[in-house]
Amino acid sequence: MSLINVNNLTFRYEGSNHNVFENVTFNIDTNWKLGLIGRNGKGKTTFLKLLLGKYEYTGIISKVTDFEYFPFEVKDKERMAIEIVNEITPNSEDWEIIKELNLLNTDPEVLYRDFNNLSGGEQVKILLVSLFLKGNKFLLIDEPTNHLDIETRNNLAEYLKKKSGFILVSHDREFLDKVVDHIISINNTNIEIQKGNFSSWQQNKAARDNFELTQNEKLTKDINRLEIAARNTTNWSDKIEKSKYNTTNSGSSIDRGYVGHQAAKMMKKSKVMEKRIENAIEEKTSLLKNIDRNDTLKILPLENKRNPLIIANDFQIKYDNKEIFNKISFEIKNEERVAITGKNGVGKSSILKLILGNEIQYEGNLKIVNDLKLSYVSQSTENLSGNLKEFAIKNKINESIFKAMLSKMGVSNLEFNKNIEEMSEGQKKKILIAKSISESANLYIWDEPLNYIDILTRMQIEEAVIRYKPTIIFVEHDETFIKNVATKIIHLE
Repeated sequence: MSLINVNNLTFRYEGSNHNVFENVTFNIDTNWKLGLIGRNGKGKTTFLKLLLGKYEYTGIISKVTDFEYFPFEVKDKERMAIEIVNEITPNSEDWEIIKELNLLNTDPEVLYRDFNNLSGGEQVKILLVSLFLKGNKFLLIDEPTNHLDIETRNNLAEYLKKKSGFILVSHDREFLDKVVDHIISINNTNIEIQKGNFSSWQQNKAARDNFELTQNEKLTKDINRLEIAARNTTNWSDKIEKSKYNTTNSGSSIDRGYVGHQAAKMMKKSKVMEKRIENAIEEKTSLLKNIDRNDTLKILPLENKRNPLIIANDFQIKYDNKEIFNKISFEIKNEERVAITGKNGVGKSSILKLILGNEIQYEGNLKIVNDLKLSYVSQSTENLSGNLKEFAIKNKINESIFKAMLSKMGVSNLEFNKNIEEMSEGQKKKILIAKSISESANLYIWDEPLNYIDILTRMQIEEAVIRYKPTIIFVEHDETFIKNVATKIIHLE
């Protein structure tokens, strides 16, 4: 058995007063298949880069294996994909590359197109092929499922099932359940490892959270009861002490020694109670540290009396007069939540862009109600810039509501002062989601909204969509999200 040992790991970024990790200690068996989970900004990618030796830290990380990190950095994206694969894995034969692409259900013709012109999913597949051809190393796989369609995610899951020795960062609950045998969770105050998949980890965490909440409630009651008793005892002690200087009804003096003794006993009892209060408070403060708030997000959709909002008959999008999916017919009615599914490149995003008003060639009939107010979440975060205040002003949204939604999704006040360009991809995506749910709209159009978004936030978004019933059409590859949220599915073939 080979181990990766982490002992008393402490790390903070240069110039920061906040430790990302503090005195973290655990061991990893290099045969395990670990799923690494945690809120956006908690340090998942940072931890992987610490294993790679990218940052200076205090403590010890010892290993008996070499690491390989995904995704690879692609410096010149204007080259053909095959050139990039050959650069990353120079000893690979063409047949080996094609074999790996087939395992990911991908046409080998993508190898001979410019990497920059490939879809996000196709780019991920090219880099995954390069990873799998690297040989026997412990793999650090950072969010490989972003942009991948459901079928390819399932193919990748089947592939990873046959491998051992990796840490996988993923926010896709179903994908984690299919692949991993251990969960490593970055919590608010520590890092924990549990045997099992995400579902078993979630059940254990829920049970522990409920226990801590029950204990917290019990200790709160104990503290209140003890505080009242301590105040009463102190008051009685003071009264008894003062009574030493009184006289009896007959005019004789009170036995001051006896009274003083009684007062001392009451004061001692009060001190004992105070100590018990201190112990209870100390025990109470050790609870709830790793319980994430799951505040409810709010969506305020606009009512629309016209119904349906969109009607499509024998509808089909074309690229250069080439059909990219079979003809479809559908309607989108008020309060429906419509998921568009299908392989990468089949035209899912194009339907959304057409509804948004982009000029896209199509055949058949498409009727969209006039003057719909739309709210859009794009796949890309590339155009985000400036600070949050500037972003709110530019997009004409209420800054207070916008920041409140971000806070509920786990973005800290420290992040509010950063420029958006400095934030993680997950935090950038949360900005787009927070913008959208801060807008009142007749129709919400979301294109892969959950890329890079952590699991807890995904669950918050699910709850908000189900609770407030916005009319929404979305493209997403998270099967759990689709199952929980969609009232209708449009599948493109």
